[in-house]
Amino acid sequence: MYGILEQGSTGLPPSVPFEQPKNLFRYGEQTLWSTQLHASNGASNVSLANGTYRLFTTPLGQVGQGFTNALTIGETNLKEGGRIPSGIAYDVFGVACQVGRATSTGDSALGDAISTADSIRILTEIQTNGILSWDFTQTQVDIAPVQLVGAGGGAFGSVSVTGATAQTIGNLNNGAGSVWLYRKHPVALPGNSTFSILLRYGNRMGSLLTTSDSAFVKVVLLGYYKNVIEIG
Repeated sequence: MYGILEQGSTGLPPSVPFEQPKNLFRYGEQTLWSTQLHASNGASNVSLANGTYRLFTTPLGQVGQGFTNALTIGETNLKEGGRIPSGIAYDVFGVACQVGRATSTGDSALGDAISTADSIRILTEIQTNGILSWDFTQTQVDIAPVQLVGAGGGAFGSVSVTGATAQTIGNLNNGAGSVWLYRKHPVALPGNSTFSILLRYGNRMGSLLTTSDSAFVKVVLLGYYKNVIEIG
């Protein structure tokens, strides 16, 4: 005799459907990232005050978000700008934000050495004055100031500037900060839904004072996805 009959059991085998299921669900973890460039492009006194910049709108291989050349995998991994693909639900449980220096044109290199007082100033002002917000077409929800949304890694601390005005300045970026977490309620992004992240500055945000003043802000979404796999 094989198997065990529990109390209350009819002794009959459990019912089995005669048809295969029409679809299955695949679950996993995924990050999405997007980058905004603030480039001087050879100009000076480029104001960022009261500016609003929209991330997660330009997909891989297209031009936008301050870049003059097509975005590569280092700037974004979006296949479609501003929309969650059909058949996939995405829940965001964390947001990270990296602030760094770029070349004067912005399309040559991201993450240049922070070696001048001007480059240090613009990064600290982005930290202090920048605000991240969700934008769901007709609804905007503030996340937090950039200073509170850590990058989770990278260079941080102080930099010594030598020369006639030798000085040591700290708080270069928020690489040492914690990732902003939605501890109880993730942000749900259903399939086919549209979204973006707004980077906004107040009236006291500074300007790109010199032709070499350029910076970038990269926002990373950490989340879970659920994918419907049609098998029938």
